[in-house]
Amino acid sequence: MNLVVDVGNSLIKMAVFQDDKLLKKFASVKIDFKNKFEEVKIQYPLIGRILVSNVSEPDFLKLKKPKKVEEILFLSPELKLPFVNKYSTPKTLGHDRIALMAAASKYFKDENVLVIDAGTCLTFDFLNSENEYLGGAISPGLKMRYDALHNFTSKLPLLEPDDEVELIGNSTKNSINSGVINGITKEIDGVINEYSALYPNTKILLTGGDAQILSKRLKNSIFANSNFLLEGLNYILEINNNQ
Repeated sequence: MNLVVDVGNSLIKMAVFQDDKLLKKFASVKIDFKNKFEEVKIQYPLIGRILVSNVSEPDFLKLKKPKKVEEILFLSPELKLPFVNKYSTPKTLGHDRIALMAAASKYFKDENVLVIDAGTCLTFDFLNSENEYLGGAISPGLKMRYDALHNFTSKLPLLEPDDEVELIGNSTKNSINSGVINGITKEIDGVINEYSALYPNTKILLTGGDAQILSKRLKNSIFANSNFLLEGLNYILEINNNQ
């Protein structure tokens, strides 16, 4: 039984796997992590291996190997990966992007895949049909765009995403929602179109916390999988099994 831990910018997510099957997901804020981690260990005493991905604070998570746990790994480019990493600065490649490409290499063998992660940042990552990771792009995420409009102006309010968005905003609130929501969806559709022109029949996968908000607005056909990153972490743990 495996446990993967994803330390993100705002939350820590954990998932318990039995082979390829995801049994349960957990989430906590950082201050509550130790208690939640103990709860997970008690609830699943057969956890034998752990993989930790930490994208936000290098010194935050220093887990000692719990009793009965055979191995605890920390994600890094030095681990065995299921794809060829063509990134020119592999040591700077984010753990979240590594995990997403691992999942892409598992579920979309011999295909071109563009994975879009709509989280704190909006990331685009491309794996070609030769199982080579070529790179991608990093852009401000949905919340970051709302925060920027509020923080870098004197009068614009801080808003949350709204399901009802028109092209022509008839108030300040509606104008902000139009600019942010329509802007980010047009960006995603535009990037998808350019990749599809260069690499026909590219599979498009959307994941991340804001995937549900954005997926219904996109014109392109996509796959949505909210667990894609966690599944990628588990796959990396599996292929690094030294037992």
